[in-house]
Parts: sequence; C-alpha cells; structure tokens
Amino acid sequence: MPGGVVMIRRAENRDIPAINRLLGQVLLVHHVGRPDLFKEKGQKYTEDELIKLIEKTEDPIFVYEDENGEVIGHCFCQTIDRKECSNAYAYKTLYIDDLCIDENARGQHVGKEMYEYAKKFAKENGYYNLTLHAWECNPNAVGFYNHLGMNIQQYTMEEVL
Repeated sequence: MPGGVVMIRRAENRDIPAINRLLGQVLLVHHVGRPDLFKEKGQKYTEDELIKLIEKTEDPIFVYEDENGEVIGHCFCQTIDRKECSNAYAYKTLYIDDLCIDENARGQHVGKEMYEYAKKFAKENGYYNLTLHAWECNPNAVGFYNHLGMNIQQYTMEEVL
C-alpha cells in the first residue's frame, strides 16, 4: 500500500512481526524503569497466542498502518464485564492492556489517534469506561494519558520485600 492512506484497523495475522517488534519496545521501556520486574529481552506472547488474541472479536487489537503500509502502533484491548453485586452496579469496561507507538513515530499524534479510535469503539459498543494501567516509572506515558483527559481511578501500591 505504498503511497496509500493512514489507517487504523483490526490486527491481522500478517501484523504479528510488527506487533512483536512493538511489544519488544514496550518491554525495554519497562525494563529500564523496573529491571527488578522486567527482563531486557523476551516475548510477551508466542505467535500462537497472538493468533488466538487476534481472532477474539470481543477483545480487539487495533493497529495503526502508516501511508507506506507499515504497522507503527498497536492497541490491545480487553473487555471486562463487571457483574452487579450487593454494593456495586454492573458495568462494562474496555481495558487497554497495551498501547505502543514505534519509537521513531512518537510525537506525531499517532498515540492520540489510536486512543481516540479505541474510545470511539468503546462508546459505539456500550462500554461504560475506558481504563489502562501506566507504570509510575514511565512518566511520559502518565503525562500522555493525563493530556488525553484520563484521570486516576485507583492506585496500586507496593512494598518491595
């Protein structure tokens, strides 16, 4: 698709090498911030696991394909269906498990477009909210999500033993 248009779409099996490359970039950011938890190299998913994730219609993986047909971003989403209980209402959350833009394309509003695409998907499909986790050791991500209008819902606290 050289000379084509920019497109955000559902991931396909042919995107797996690009997705793995991006997941490696995410891993390195996490490793730098928390080397006690994250390895410098490794794979979050096997190819078979990615194929199964791509096939799940209720948990979309979106990719951002640039004008040259290169995948330069991904957004892994998961549906969390919270059931009503005696002290809380039922609601459906679209959880962004992983949003990554290629390090060479950051600062070009690709991440904002990916986020807005996921948000539109959530609104159109009856989700109550959109959530994600951002590591405290990644202030750029925290600032980015704050800039998009996200607010802190809860804190995860830790004491390393």
